[in-house]
Amino acid sequence: MAIPKINDQNIADAIKYIDEHGVPDKNKSTQYLLVMEDGKKYPPKYVIAVANHLANGSGIITNNFNAVEAKNYFETRGYNIELKQEKYELTITAKEIVSTDGRFTINDLYLGDNYKPIEAYFVKADGEIIHRNYNKGERRNTNQTLPRLAFQIFEKQIMDLSEWDREKFPICKYTPENETICGIFLTVEEFLKYRNSMEHLTYKRESGPQFVMYCWNIFSTLLFAQECLKRFGNENDKFVLIYRDKTEQEKNQAINEAMVVEEEKKSAEGCKNPYSKILLESKNIIFRGAPGTGKSYLAKEIAADIISNGYTNKYTDLSEEQKRQVEFVQFHPSYDYSDFVEGLRPKMNNDGSMGFELQDGVFKRFADRARKNLEDSKKSKELVEQEVSAKAAMTDFFESINLGVDTFKTVTGNEFIIVNVDDKHVSISIPGNATIDKLNLNIEELQKMLESDVVFEKVNDITNFFGKQFATQAYSYDFAIYKAIKLRKTEKHAMAVSPEAQKKYVFIIDEINRGEISKILGELFFAIDPGYRGKIGEVMTQYSNLHSDPNEKFYIPENVYIIGTMNDIDRSVDSFDFAMRRRFRFVEIRAVDTQDMLESLENEELMADAIKRMDSLNEEIIKVPDLNENYQVGASYFLKLKVLGFDELWTDYLQPLLQDYVRGLNEEDDYMKKFARAYGYKISDEGDSDETTQNER
Repeated sequence: MAIPKINDQNIADAIKYIDEHGVPDKNKSTQYLLVMEDGKKYPPKYVIAVANHLANGSGIITNNFNAVEAKNYFETRGYNIELKQEKYELTITAKEIVSTDGRFTINDLYLGDNYKPIEAYFVKADGEIIHRNYNKGERRNTNQTLPRLAFQIFEKQIMDLSEWDREKFPICKYTPENETICGIFLTVEEFLKYRNSMEHLTYKRESGPQFVMYCWNIFSTLLFAQECLKRFGNENDKFVLIYRDKTEQEKNQAINEAMVVEEEKKSAEGCKNPYSKILLESKNIIFRGAPGTGKSYLAKEIAADIISNGYTNKYTDLSEEQKRQVEFVQFHPSYDYSDFVEGLRPKMNNDGSMGFELQDGVFKRFADRARKNLEDSKKSKELVEQEVSAKAAMTDFFESINLGVDTFKTVTGNEFIIVNVDDKHVSISIPGNATIDKLNLNIEELQKMLESDVVFEKVNDITNFFGKQFATQAYSYDFAIYKAIKLRKTEKHAMAVSPEAQKKYVFIIDEINRGEISKILGELFFAIDPGYRGKIGEVMTQYSNLHSDPNEKFYIPENVYIIGTMNDIDRSVDSFDFAMRRRFRFVEIRAVDTQDMLESLENEELMADAIKRMDSLNEEIIKVPDLNENYQVGASYFLKLKVLGFDELWTDYLQPLLQDYVRGLNEEDDYMKKFARAYGYKISDEGDSDETTQNER
């Protein structure tokens, strides 16, 4: 996405053209306005599109760049940009629905996706105004505020309707051609039988059954509100809805969330493991429980289940590409921010000296992979083909040159050599420059130049392309490499490809409570919250001043899911941050919940015996006054029966663990004997004692 090649004269011509022809409704600005010296205001994106049309002969297209890019383009050139903050008032009566927004039409209620509610209230015929009585914990001013207010005003009348009348009550008709969505139901289950959709609201009454009905965007219940007025209202009663245009960020967030929700619904239907659905619903979960209950094993099963869409629950069955959608780390006391997010790391320079380089941590790399997938999944086929073609041309070019040998020149005649290429940088050496003889170029910027339709004829074109006020030294070398690649680019680099499918990414943090959370996450405390997935949760990292773009922010995309595991009896649990506790859904895994993992013993008799001993031992453990289910032994211990016998498992693993449990208790020896008998381990002293007793008889 980039601003096309235009100049101030093209913009002036575009303004003249718009003054003569006007602005189509679909191109009217929703967020920013370009304010000219005479005070007239124009939509920035449309001005650029018209300027490009007049200057370069292309169509008037505004979807090749976003509103923020258009705003930045004008601001860097000294133009005045004004944030548009206009509110609209929509009035609903029994006879009509009208809005102060000229774009509103009752025949296209899908337009409601583009607006955000500010306020809703009911005006009685005598002028009295009634607002929504919000329930405790109910969010203000959502798409559900208007229908909830209608329920509040006419609750009794709706309840008095017959079941047939409620089910036939009109709710929404998006266009004249669409069917009318009907129905007010008393339970979610009844609603889902009529319309299997997450797009519904639940209105909780003070007494009696609740009301459930369809609700999606801000306009989706206008028909319902009007029908309430027709049936139950007095003449001149009306509802008033105040709303505004969504910002570009809000629109993108809504689109991303809708895409992710749709993918989650598909995944939930395909997944076999019930815990997979819990993760998809909650984004962040922590499996807690006794040691050895298979929490880590279960986490990998869930990851495989989700990634493969229910095809397998074994991580080892995933393809290498699918495995890149799963990451596994284990926290410990020495783990820190630089390991997890980013930090300075030692690096060997090309001349053999040591230096430091800012490197991404494991989670930031993982989140960036997920973000790229999410962004790529929304790109058009044409844009994807441009990107693949540019990448192929770059790859062929760098493979064809002799690194450290071949010489290139800038437009001013400065010679330089490309010495190294990696995923992020093109490292060059500039022998003739006494001040700076080494430079790292941003490979992503170079690729964006090759992907675009812009023809770069001078260095200043790059400055304009990236919306910068001043050129950087790097742009001279970017321009030289760009021209060299363009010279070698051939038709073979044009490839027919399909847009990438949206994927899910699962990040597993084993022993999450053993790390110092605040030290590891830093400002990600905010971004990791499930409610702040996507750009709404973007943050500046601690090392942002060292980024190639200091204003770059980091966020966790909507297609990332996090699983943590922790032992309830681990002493470090006491220090687990309470701020993190509310960001995760805690799911207890009991010893009996994961016994199916013992199927891998591949011997039914051995498996049955293991389960019998495990159950018997765990029953004995919870009889000890100071112990509970959190101290029970999990199935993971019994997987060692693949190489050990039952007695060895007891003496080398279970007995030392249980001794730690009861150490210091008054009846420590008696408890250990009871544990051994329950497990089925024969203590030699007890055996000799029994034989002596029998001989005496």
